Amino acid sequence: MINIGLYYKVKKGNEASFEKIFEGVIQHLKNSVDGFLDGKLYRSVSEPSEYMIYSEWRDIDAFRKFTTSEAFRSTTHEGASIIEGRPYHRILGTVNEPGKS
Repeated sequence: MINIGLYYKVKKGNEASFEKIFEGVIQHLKNSVDGFLDGKLYRSVSEPSEYMIYSEWRDIDAFRKFTTSEAFRSTTHEGASIIEGRPYHRILGTVNEPGKS
């Protein structure tokens, strides 16, 4: 399993819209994207317009396949008008399952 953090700065006043979009995207990922395991949305206490989506994937290949998909491009296009700057992601860690290396 691999954990990815996706970081976003939302234009002030659009936080509720971003959170609603997130809910829809997570449900879509859980139901339709092979290799997606789970995702949670975290909001900065000191800067409420900054968010991180903590996502869990079966492996890095599943995440990369998603980020090059039409579904990913569609989602990023939909949210582009409420995001400041360019979002980015970081690999936060990997977890080997027992019996696998």
